[in-house]
Amino acid sequence: MVEQLLLALFLFFLPLLLFLHRGSNKKKNSPFSTKTLPKSYPLIGSYLEIKANFHRSVQWLSDIVQISPAATFTLHRLFGQRQVITGNPAVVQHILKNRFSVYQKGHLFRQNLADFLGDGIFNVDGNNWKFQRQVASHEFNTKSLRKFVENVVDTELSHRLVPILAAAASQNQVLDFQDILQRFAFDNICKIAFGFHPEYLKPSLEQSKFALAFEEATEISTKRFRKPLSIIWKIQKKLNIGSEKQLRVAVSEVREFAKNIVKEKNQELQEKASLESADMLSRFLSSGHSDEDFVTDIVISFILAGKDTTSAALTWFFWLLSKNPRVEKEVLKEIREKSEAPVYDEVKDMVYTHAALSESMRLYPPVPMDTKEAVDDDVLPDGTVVKKGMRVTYHVYAMGRLENLWGPDWAEFRPERWLDRVATTDSDEGNWRWNFVPRDSFSYPVFQAGPRICLGKEMAFLQMKRVVAGILRRFRVVPAVEEGVEPEFISFLTAKMKGGFPVRLEERADQE
Repeated sequence: MVEQLLLALFLFFLPLLLFLHRGSNKKKNSPFSTKTLPKSYPLIGSYLEIKANFHRSVQWLSDIVQISPAATFTLHRLFGQRQVITGNPAVVQHILKNRFSVYQKGHLFRQNLADFLGDGIFNVDGNNWKFQRQVASHEFNTKSLRKFVENVVDTELSHRLVPILAAAASQNQVLDFQDILQRFAFDNICKIAFGFHPEYLKPSLEQSKFALAFEEATEISTKRFRKPLSIIWKIQKKLNIGSEKQLRVAVSEVREFAKNIVKEKNQELQEKASLESADMLSRFLSSGHSDEDFVTDIVISFILAGKDTTSAALTWFFWLLSKNPRVEKEVLKEIREKSEAPVYDEVKDMVYTHAALSESMRLYPPVPMDTKEAVDDDVLPDGTVVKKGMRVTYHVYAMGRLENLWGPDWAEFRPERWLDRVATTDSDEGNWRWNFVPRDSFSYPVFQAGPRICLGKEMAFLQMKRVVAGILRRFRVVPAVEEGVEPEFISFLTAKMKGGFPVRLEERADQE
């Protein structure tokens, strides 16, 4: 009944929406380009400004958070829909921890991503989420992390990534470094989580049907959130037209790939006598939940987490290093100081590099915004009233740009803001050493916070530090763009550098 009413309203106001769409398509010289709070009108809310800033929604919402009292504002959408956008750490703690049971993924999030993520861990609440998190947590103990760094990451780095970079350096070839890092991360997550090696990172760098389909499914699923009304994409899906037809084809390809992984693992388990050294997929299949579709959903979710987040973080990190030679020099100094240590100990003790990666993700978080839906009425710590069914979005990208959290130099890439000098008696280290000082997860929710805080946080840092050490020890990463050209930060489910990250690799001289 509700959807029929929305459809009638949509059809009634369709001419107005088309007019607004046409009138707000001019991205340059937009009347809404300055930092002002959006105006709201009857029925259409702030649709004019939402549409005008569609191409830069992350940055636009960030600007609004920065000028809003208490870093929180309420965005008015079509037909009375309201959404709270916040960068206030107290509000983040409220929704992610204190009132965790009230703020869930919610109906809108689940329905928009159901075709792609199904009932995977990132698209569910309650007991389903708890079960998946409990089983997955076994993959992140110290023994598993050491195995991941020494047996998976280091092997892939030495045997696949470095040879490809060396060949490109010798030929002065331009590579899309974002693509290279995504391939590397994809192979790693499949190997450690599923015991399967897709061999996506190889010298030919040929595209796979699965990878292209995964990118398309991610992008189209995300764009469902940007439709003025969900009834629009639902009609397209019902008629199997436009982007929804493309999504159906892409999801079919993704699910076929993931199902084949599940089938092969099932076959392997049937032939196996015990579960010693079991991977995460083996644990799920041996837990009593062996429904193929359900386990396929789990596989897709973990591919998304492992492939796109670390590669996004590393892409922006290498770009920032190229613009900040002082920081690159300090990172390289640390890498060389630790080079004699065993691989796991080396990356575990890379304090300055850890700080530099944290600083990079402050400015360019892999997941720039995350949204929860209220399942009951509530009042936020700043007094904002939230009604049942309203969405509350905490804006991670904006929080990294708040002066009250990071100081007047927040725009600087300065790893030292994460470090303290600690006196030491070790003569080899001088009179002091760096000590990493983390920020609380509600001021820096790059890895979420509260009960849903990212299980793979430590694994991600270890992988990234090993990659940074392996690459920078031998190569300089030089952006292959014109001087002064800034890459564009865009986001679907995770962040990306629009158009990729073209680079040249230069071999370092021994004396550098």
